[in-house]
Amino acid sequence: MNILLIGANGMIGSRVAEEARNRGHQVTGVSRSGSGGTEAADGADPKAVAALAAGKDAVVLAVSPPRDGSDPVGPLLAAGRGAIEGARAAGVKRLIVVGGAGSLEVAPGARLVDQPEFPALYKAESLAQADLLDLVRANGDDLDWTYISPAPEIEPGERTGSYRKGYDQVIGDRISAEDYAVALVDELENNTANGRRMTVAN
Repeated sequence: MNILLIGANGMIGSRVAEEARNRGHQVTGVSRSGSGGTEAADGADPKAVAALAAGKDAVVLAVSPPRDGSDPVGPLLAAGRGAIEGARAAGVKRLIVVGGAGSLEVAPGARLVDQPEFPALYKAESLAQADLLDLVRANGDDLDWTYISPAPEIEPGERTGSYRKGYDQVIGDRISAEDYAVALVDELENNTANGRRMTVAN
């Protein structure tokens, strides 16, 4: 499989790149800086994404909202639009989005991010990720998209190759970034959650 990976230098993106390459897939990484062997491009620019996505089998969006105190929503949604419109213009149907956990439900209709105990430090970022999910749902009808929410805690750790999978409800407390990458590449290969959100946890 030939994959365009936007955000290839991030915590999750770098592990997705490694996992995919270790399975024999071709990965073209994209970052703003062009460092670490990636292509320098703005993932929010549909024309730039379309040019890089031409001839690829899938686009993976693995960018995080800004964490410098500025509004996280605008830049994240711009990246989402860039990925959707760029993939569409390039004729690439498969789109996978690295999402957030805050929009997962703890009970029917009750999102994790709306619970009183949800950490204030992560609320703006989680709401931005929820908006990204809404954007993909509203604008990705002609694409084979999957939005993958991690468990509420995700950080570098061990690659066990094992994980549990769900859809819109929280199913566990944590997952390593390495096992998240395993799940994402599995989904690329197997396409089990087309047109919907899924979640993974250890």
